[in-house]
Amino acid sequence: MISARKKQFQDTGSIERKPGQCRPGATTATEDRYLSIIARRNRGATASQLSRDLYAATGTRVSRVTVSKRLHETGLFARRPTVCVPLTSTNRRVRLARCREHRDWNMDQWATILFTDESRFSLSTDSRRTFIWREPGTRNLPSNVREIDHYGGGGLMVWAGFMLDGLTPLHVFERGSVTGVRYRDEILEPYVRLFRGVVGPEFILMDDNARPHRALLVDEFLESEDIRKMDWPARSPHRNPIEHVWDALGRAIATRNPPPRTIQEMKTALLNEWD
Repeated sequence: MISARKKQFQDTGSIERKPGQCRPGATTATEDRYLSIIARRNRGATASQLSRDLYAATGTRVSRVTVSKRLHETGLFARRPTVCVPLTSTNRRVRLARCREHRDWNMDQWATILFTDESRFSLSTDSRRTFIWREPGTRNLPSNVREIDHYGGGGLMVWAGFMLDGLTPLHVFERGSVTGVRYRDEILEPYVRLFRGVVGPEFILMDDNARPHRALLVDEFLESEDIRKMDWPARSPHRNPIEHVWDALGRAIATRNPPPRTIQEMKTALLNEWD
């Protein structure tokens, strides 16, 4: 058997690889640095795009898999970008001032606030998976954040609120847009007014700067019911802790099997998960 194997090896002309010996790399160290630099300059480029850029610059042709491996070696990994709303310098200044104003509040002060918000839940999801190249621990760096100021898709608009000691029912808006009149009649009158009566004069309502919340008839109702509102910086949706609740509710809906396929199924699922 030994002699037969030797004869076969000699006839085929095969080369025996020595221990520790590996094939030459597909890219040089200089090309690896080039890939890292252009990926950091254009963090939204795909591995295929970077492969084409490398070929155009150096004449070296590599696969997208090789590009990904080289970037991994330099600490870059494809991840979804953090998204945020666009902010002006005024937005940033006002937000910072508000944080400083409330940073020393105690638990009793925070317990008087009813945090409220509307949220839209859509039957159709955005399946476009866009990634960026970033280093571990750099998720919220400005270069790794993508601003998104809109979202679409048919679904349901809901409203809810919570305090440290309780929460409201989940209210589903039936058809149509949320107006100042609907906000007063469907939200403030049946829900917020009752919380104000239970908590007392220390009660504070937190809602954002959406147009229905700032309608004149809304201000008149709040004044007539002696309901105070918390000043809220513009374009600060993620500052509201209820956003964590919406995120948890959305994930609970997404993991349902089967998922909701109609508006009525979505409504039932939302109410059940909220309870």
